Amino acid sequence: MSEIRGVYTLWLREIKRFLRDRTRIISMFIQPLLWLVIFGAGFGVRFAIPGLSYQNVIFPGIVAQTLLFTAMFMGISVIWDKEFGFMKEILVSPISRFSIFMGKMLGDSTSAFIQGIIVFFVGIALGISIDPLAFLYALPIMVLITFGLVSIGLTIASFMGSLESFGAIQTFINLPLFFLSGALFPLKGPGISLPSWLTTAAAWNPLTYGVDALRNVVLGSAWTPLQVQPLWVDIGVIALFDVIMMAVGTWAFSRMK
Repeated sequence: MSEIRGVYTLWLREIKRFLRDRTRIISMFIQPLLWLVIFGAGFGVRFAIPGLSYQNVIFPGIVAQTLLFTAMFMGISVIWDKEFGFMKEILVSPISRFSIFMGKMLGDSTSAFIQGIIVFFVGIALGISIDPLAFLYALPIMVLITFGLVSIGLTIASFMGSLESFGAIQTFINLPLFFLSGALFPLKGPGISLPSWLTTAAAWNPLTYGVDALRNVVLGSAWTPLQVQPLWVDIGVIALFDVIMMAVGTWAFSRMK
């Protein structure tokens, strides 16, 4: 029971920290709005796939982008906790490093998940048609995506000693993951021919399968000719990625002193 209480306490702390940061909550509406309005309108002029508008296609990608950037940024909490001495107190507490990692991971994942839900409301406000059932199907996929991405951020932060170092590494990882995921363009389909290096890089990118899974449930049959993999394969890859990153994150936390 002490392990469960420890996980819950850390989860609750991260949620309270998130909800009290009103500036971050307000900014959640701005970034996806800019991407969907400016980027969607500008590049949508050259998008010509029957039955789909460019704004509809990039919408699941923007949801995934929000999850990615938020989840990775959440790792900064580890560095703050180190600087203020809170992490030292957690590490000497009578709970396992696995529970410490899980508590922070679940708390940060919940915060990223909330931001992903907000993007859906932004999309609805912009007139993007979203089926309520598709939204419900998207929720567990979003949870799976956040688990692995938050684990990456926490793992990196566990080895970093300063905010500047973490920011540089975070950007170095975020941008390739985002741009090579197909969030802004289809990777497969009739008339689509991408360089072989780009296709190979996308195949090894875990976010590719997250974006594809979200498009499968949000766009439905209209996305079938363009899908990277069947939905069950996407979910299987994401789940495997989560397990690996949670194991790596637990190992990283076990090495912190």
